[in-house]
Amino acid sequence: MQKVLTLYETTVGKKAVMAVTGLLLMGFVVGHMLGNLQVYFGPEQLNSYAEKLKQLGPLLWAVRAALLSALLVHLTAAAQLVWGTWGARGIGYRKFTNQATTYAAMTMKYTGPLILLFVGYHLAHFTYPGIAMGNGYEHSPTDVYANVVNGFSVPLVAALYVAAQIALGFHIYHGGWSLLHTLGVDHPRYNERLRTWAKRLAVVVVLGNVSIPVAVVAGFVN
Repeated sequence: MQKVLTLYETTVGKKAVMAVTGLLLMGFVVGHMLGNLQVYFGPEQLNSYAEKLKQLGPLLWAVRAALLSALLVHLTAAAQLVWGTWGARGIGYRKFTNQATTYAAMTMKYTGPLILLFVGYHLAHFTYPGIAMGNGYEHSPTDVYANVVNGFSVPLVAALYVAAQIALGFHIYHGGWSLLHTLGVDHPRYNERLRTWAKRLAVVVVLGNVSIPVAVVAGFVN
């Protein structure tokens, strides 16, 4: 245990923890997207899926607890790395040159907090207490399909979700590539393929999630 704690105190250790927890959270994001896409099969399919999740009972709460723990550890390690970098820097750069990096990499410390704020809103919007940002919306604990349609019928809400998914896409792209690199999946022969894999995963998640509010606003899902 002492060795584990000592390792965590290092930059490498914190990055490793972020990589493992990030992988878990990324798996949830993909699974959550696949579940939500069942909205295209109609209300019966989506509501049945939601009901089956509730019937998992203690197992569902165990998964939620594990995800919450992973999120808190991920956030803690990220904050400590950022603060450590700022503390080590001492004074600002007189001249900053951006080398071998991407726009996503530069914005990780910004997309992270934005995604966290969005998650809070998303839970309040569709889970509890079921907040509304338009007239005529009444949250239902059983009719998930109606909640989705009513919630995204408000253009401002749909636009908020689209913007949040773009931020998530940048985070997944750089995070997916970075966690592989941190976990030792790193070789000049495969690095470009791995980077492409991370980019494709980010695009799939963004398009999948964005398609739902867009489909509701366009009237394809009603």
